[in-house]
Amino acid sequence: MECCERKKVRTEEEKRMLTSRINRIAGQLNGVKKMVAEDRYCDDILIQLAAVEKAVKSLACVVFENHVHSCLVENIQSGNTEAVDEIVALFKRYQ
Repeated sequence: MECCERKKVRTEEEKRMLTSRINRIAGQLNGVKKMVAEDRYCDDILIQLAAVEKAVKSLACVVFENHVHSCLVENIQSGNTEAVDEIVALFKRYQ
């Protein structure tokens, strides 16, 4: 895994896993869209939206964890301690 100058090189496995999660989330959103078109009950739609939200947060956690274990570590090892400020700002925004 390589990280440099605002670009992250991911393995094919990482790309496949992230893309699979994104496709699943897109499918969930399409399901919600269909539920709205079918005039489904609000509670049912809200439950599905909560599932979408959880899936997005889970995906974000995977990306964040990968970033910390690769990009942040590499930056610190190379002496770029400004990366710590970046991760703190990112964490604040992420919350």
